Amino acid sequence: MKRIRMLLTAVLCGLALCACTQGQSETAVGEDFRKMEKTGSMELSYATQFSVDEYENYRMVHIEKSGDYLIVPEGQGVPTHLPKDTVVLKKPLDKTYLVATAAMDPVAKIDALSSIRLTGTKAKDWEIPEAKEAMEKKKLLFAGKYSQPDYELILSEGCNLALENTMIFHNPSTKEKLEELGIPVLVECSSYEEHPLGRMEWMKLYGLLFDREKEATAFFDKEVKKLDPILEKEKSGKSVAFFYITTDGTVNVRKPGDYISRMIEMAGGEYCIKNIPGMEENALSTAGMQMEDFYAAAKDADVLIYNSTIVGELSQMKDLIQKNKLFADFKAVKDGQVFCTNQNFYQETTGTCSFIEDLHAVFQGNSKDMKFLKPLQ
Repeated sequence: MKRIRMLLTAVLCGLALCACTQGQSETAVGEDFRKMEKTGSMELSYATQFSVDEYENYRMVHIEKSGDYLIVPEGQGVPTHLPKDTVVLKKPLDKTYLVATAAMDPVAKIDALSSIRLTGTKAKDWEIPEAKEAMEKKKLLFAGKYSQPDYELILSEGCNLALENTMIFHNPSTKEKLEELGIPVLVECSSYEEHPLGRMEWMKLYGLLFDREKEATAFFDKEVKKLDPILEKEKSGKSVAFFYITTDGTVNVRKPGDYISRMIEMAGGEYCIKNIPGMEENALSTAGMQMEDFYAAAKDADVLIYNSTIVGELSQMKDLIQKNKLFADFKAVKDGQVFCTNQNFYQETTGTCSFIEDLHAVFQGNSKDMKFLKPLQ
């Protein structure tokens, strides 16, 4: 077994050396970055976790907690004297290993899926139809999850970008290995955005990476426009809890100020979970509550929304009551105002505005033809 591992390592190193040598021979030397002048910046309305500065045809991307990335246009040289630790992304980025699940939906929506060759999610786990179809047609290949990449496949396919999510921070050796093999790693941090529309605005970065800037801006602007009539209306005053029951009976809730609770407020509701025991103990967006505490906080809530993504969908009210008999006493259960998210809710990250529309419809008593929510029967 040890001999096999040594042989595999030698093969990978050989492939990487060939790839790096080839890349070096094709890479022209550009001008001195210190003498290049900034000519503009990408306009962002909500996103705060990344920024883009323009230097003629070059783009310098800064991502909070991730780093700096210089995007070099196809056929142009890499500038000298770049700031320390700047990662060079040389276009075309057309053989991407996409591990960041949240990026797939916007990539598909701006018609950039052809730039993705490898993924860290299996076909059966995709809720994005375009991704599932691409995998079935072998246009998109499974190359291992973030912690166990198939390095040999990644190299053999000529991967020129690994688009990772923040989970890679918990497995730094994988990031280091990819970089050793000559593959630049960009860690997208959209999950750190506080504003719901900030998360969706990351599609502008994907548009930049995959030459779909105009498409990304047009899609984003069109979606945000849908919210104008909702944001202009007065608040409904409806109180709402968003939660699910874990296998040990604990209630998992979103923390107040989280992007889910902010979407509820944008739709005209009021998130009723305020004081969560031990809420400040970590930086997670969710927290666990004992049923007794949740009962006290949400018993009189006008609307309950059950998060199906982790533990599966509910279809009937009795399914919820079976999880804990106390639910029978909840106002929303008695009034028939309990809803469940669909399985596509988290993967369809461009659906932010549609979800807010769904919430608004619920608060207005018109819960028909919703995209991400369904009422429990």
